[in-house]
Amino acid sequence: MHTSTATSTTEREARNDALVREFVDAFEKKDAALLGTYFADDIVFESYGDPEIRGRAGLVEMWAGVFRNFAGVRFETLHQAVDGDIVIAEQVHGLGLAGKPLAPIRNLAVYEIRDGKIAAWRDYTNPLEAKRLLGL
Repeated sequence: MHTSTATSTTEREARNDALVREFVDAFEKKDAALLGTYFADDIVFESYGDPEIRGRAGLVEMWAGVFRNFAGVRFETLHQAVDGDIVIAEQVHGLGLAGKPLAPIRNLAVYEIRDGKIAAWRDYTNPLEAKRLLGL
C-alpha cells in the first residue's frame, strides 16, 4: 500500500521562493547593479545556446548590455516550484525593442540558492523562437 503525506513548505523554501519572485520583479527597473545584489560572487549563469558567464561582475555587465538594447523589459512568473535550495520557474520574458511591443518569450529558469543569494542560474529558451518573436 502506498501512503502519501503532504509536506509543508519550510521556512528556507519560503525565503527562496520569495527571493526569486522579488528578483524577477526587479527586471522591470532595468538596473543591472540592482540585479547584482541577488547574485553570489561566484554565480554561474547558463543561457541555452550562449557561453557560460561566471562571476557577479560579468553577469551584471551582460544584463547592463541587455537593458541598453531593449526599451521594454518585463519578466513574469507563471509557475514556480521550490525544493530546498532549488527554485524552478516557468516564466515569460517580455522584451521590447524601441517602438515595438514586448515580445512574450517563454523561458524555464532553474536557480540554485546559497546563503540567500543566487549561486547558479540556468535559463532554457528557444533562441530561434525568441528571435522570431522579436522580429530579428
